[in-house]
Amino acid sequence: MEALQPYIGQITFGGLAGFVAGYALKKVGKLAALVLGLFFIGLQLMAYYGLVEINWTRIQASVEPLLGEEQLRTLWQRLLDVLTYNAPFAGGFTAGLVLGLKKG
Repeated sequence: MEALQPYIGQITFGGLAGFVAGYALKKVGKLAALVLGLFFIGLQLMAYYGLVEINWTRIQASVEPLLGEEQLRTLWQRLLDVLTYNAPFAGGFTAGLVLGLKKG
C-alpha cells in the first residue's frame, strides 16, 4: 500500500485540477455563447433596419468545414494534450475534467 501512496496523491490532485479546469471551461463556454448570441441579435437588428447586409450563405460555407465530427474530435484531443502535457496525473485529470464539464 505504501508503494501506491504517491500515485494516490497524483490521481487525487489530477482529478481535482481536472474538475476545476472543466468547470471553468464550461463557464467560459457559456459566457462565449452569451456574447455570440448577443452579437447575432445585434447583427440581425442592424440587418432588419437596413444598416447592414449579411451574406449568410457565405458565412455558412466558411464555418461548416470547422464543425465536422473529425475536426471537433481533433480539437478535443488537442485540448486534452495541452491540459495534460507533462503531467503524471493525466488519467485523474481527464476524469475530473469530464466531471467538471458536466457539473459546471
